[in-house]
Parts: sequence; structure tokens; C-alpha cells
Amino acid sequence: MPSADLCTEEEIVQLVHGFYDAVRRDAVLGPVFERHVARWEAHLPVMVDFWSSALRGTARFKGSPLVKHAALPGLSVALFQRWLALFRQTTAALPNAALAARANELAERIAQSLWYGYTARQAATAQAPAA
Repeated sequence: MPSADLCTEEEIVQLVHGFYDAVRRDAVLGPVFERHVARWEAHLPVMVDFWSSALRGTARFKGSPLVKHAALPGLSVALFQRWLALFRQTTAALPNAALAARANELAERIAQSLWYGYTARQAATAQAPAA
């Protein structure tokens, strides 16, 4: 359950920026994100809104992550596992243990949901008759 008492907005910004700094430096995920994120200065505030909504209940995020991720080519379970590993490394460095624990729980559920949606879309696309 989201709770404004869990953390501050500054902690959300620290989490998001720290995580995506690690992603951009990562040899595996960095190139994937660089291919699909054209403007980091626009992407990061959206991610702050997403995590603020998910963790603090601010309801600032408006969007459909599943639709955007399902449309990406060439994702694999290994990429999602790497994403989770980097996320856990980022949260482990946070001084707010409750924030870290809740963010990790949500990240696990998000990764599972995105992977499920991604594989379902890929299967549906593969079964669609050629036009």
C-alpha cells in the first residue's frame, strides 16, 4: 500500500536517479536503454512520478508502462533479472530501509508483470496471420 509516510520526494529522486545512473553505466542494460530513451531529461521526471505514485500514493503518474514495454523488440528474462539486480543494488545503498524493502517488493511485481505482458504480446504477434 502506498504511504506518504514511507519516504520523502527527495528520497524518490535519489532512488530513481541513482538507479538510472547505474543502468546507463551498465554494459548490458545501458545500450538497451540508450536505444529506446531518446531524452533522459524527459524520462527521469516520468520515472520519479511513477515511483512517487507507487510508493507514496501521489497519483502523479499517468501512463501505461505495459504497453510501452510490450512493444520493445528483443527483451529477455535475463534483461529483467539484470534490471532487478541493479535496482536491488541501488536500494541497498539507501539509508531508508523501509523504502528499500517496499521498492524492492514493487520492483519484483513490476518486472513479473512486464515480463508476463511482454511474452503474451510476443506470443499473440507470432500467432497473428500475416497481412
